[in-house]
Amino acid sequence: MPINETPSVGNILILGAGQLGMQVIKNMASRVSPDTVCVLVEPGFTTSPGKYKAEATEELGKLRVEILPFDLSEGTEASLAELFAEFHTVICCTGFVAGAGTQMKITHAVLAAGVNRYFPWQFGVDYDIVGKGSGQPVFDEQYEVRKLLRSQETTEWVIVSTGMFTSFLFEPAFGVVDLETNTVRALGSWDTRVTVTTPEDIGRLTTEIYLEEPRISNEVVFVAGDTLSYGQLATIVEEGTGKAVTRVELSLEELNNQLSLYPDDVMLRYRTAFALGSGMWWEKSKTYNYEKGLETIDVKTWLNRHLRDKR
Repeated sequence: MPINETPSVGNILILGAGQLGMQVIKNMASRVSPDTVCVLVEPGFTTSPGKYKAEATEELGKLRVEILPFDLSEGTEASLAELFAEFHTVICCTGFVAGAGTQMKITHAVLAAGVNRYFPWQFGVDYDIVGKGSGQPVFDEQYEVRKLLRSQETTEWVIVSTGMFTSFLFEPAFGVVDLETNTVRALGSWDTRVTVTTPEDIGRLTTEIYLEEPRISNEVVFVAGDTLSYGQLATIVEEGTGKAVTRVELSLEELNNQLSLYPDDVMLRYRTAFALGSGMWWEKSKTYNYEKGLETIDVKTWLNRHLRDKR
């Protein structure tokens, strides 16, 4: 049948059962028949002794979600396409854990399979504005994924732009907020802004977007838990912890100098890219969740919950 006559809901394959994948799976299984939801995981996922994978496997069983093992790093585009051909919709919730080129391989396979509807792994920044040459190679690949999807008319696509995960702001390795030393570092300047959303909210909002009528297609949909400057972030940390924070500004020039010395430092690449500012944020008042009146978790709320859980 022509693509504009395809139903919004069909059998769904979700790639990945990690932090984001599980949130999408839980929300999707609660809104559609769980028998129509499948999840692709790495071989050995269900037998892993690791706490997270064991708990996730148990939860997937309770949700009655079918589990399909597949090695994304070793699998070919052709073998992926053969698997994808059985599904109406593919939602990619696995990032670059299988290495560079993963997202292009998955996207080529989706198109080769003739999948009706595709939600690519674009749960991040506005790659149209960022373009190529940001200093972060995975951003370059994400831009190429968008170009590829726009070059064809057979598979509908929906991109959900979320900004970074809220928790990533507080990831010690990222080097923006260090709660141990009460230090906040601004990327670019204190006025540089960033949009963040929690995986819980992304899972809920992606499901809403998937089920939206009339159907959303061939569109970038922006969502946000919060949009704030690094200066506002420092104030939130100060108020949340009740302690004065040490503020350190990392200019784009300084970060580029560091990157020239350590070009393979992944977190430094991220810091440098986010210091650009452009494409890393959008007004919350212009998002899907704001227009629909859907509440999301802002940074202040997230931090207060995190600090409470640590006590």
